[in-house]
Amino acid sequence: MHEPTEARVRDELAALYRLVAHFRMTDLIDTHISARVPGTKHHFLINRYGVLFHEMRPQDLVKIDLDGNPVDPGDADSQLVNAAGFTIHSAVHAARHDLACVVHTHTADGIAVACQRDGLLPITQHALRFYNRLGYHDYQGIALDLEERESLVASLGRHKAMILRNHGLLAAGSSVAEAFVNIYYLERACQAQVKAQSAGAPLVFPSEAVCERTASQFERPTAPIYTQRVWTAARRLLEPDLETIE
Repeated sequence: MHEPTEARVRDELAALYRLVAHFRMTDLIDTHISARVPGTKHHFLINRYGVLFHEMRPQDLVKIDLDGNPVDPGDADSQLVNAAGFTIHSAVHAARHDLACVVHTHTADGIAVACQRDGLLPITQHALRFYNRLGYHDYQGIALDLEERESLVASLGRHKAMILRNHGLLAAGSSVAEAFVNIYYLERACQAQVKAQSAGAPLVFPSEAVCERTASQFERPTAPIYTQRVWTAARRLLEPDLETIE
């Protein structure tokens, strides 16, 4: 399979920003999504700070290296990125070359679950997608200290999703499509948990064996086909915006 071009990744990443906006997972100009530039381990694309997610275009994505330096020429404003976003995303891209895209959100339900001692509970099928496959990172303040990158990576481990305690959610994937699927279902799992808890009734927990079996089912060999179908279908939600995204 041919590696995608930078132009293709820019197009997909801009679409992902708009889908995150479509599903109401934004927080004004804060939070961020990044994608590795094809053919390099040291460059990635991330949003220009100040652009709303529903406005995102391929040309609004800034290419930077793992030291935070802009790769392409431009004035300071056009190259401005969120400092905490750089810390989080550079940490993952430097350590996890198997991951091509990283999404970080501050949704109300994601933060609510991130504030709970037991984190994401294995009470829904969506949550079981992440059973024993979810990292947890303790809050250390706004992620402006580059030294936090080491502990961020340690907390993520070999997983593709993580709860940042008292903060929000992080999901990643080997492609933009997989990162979208992971953040979508992680968010939905958090939404369902908060609603189930608010009902006040006792919660039903599947057995550990059922939880593990279900998680394994999500890793079946056909999973990449499903992921691509979801991504293709989700992009159709943006069709009225296609002229403005190009």
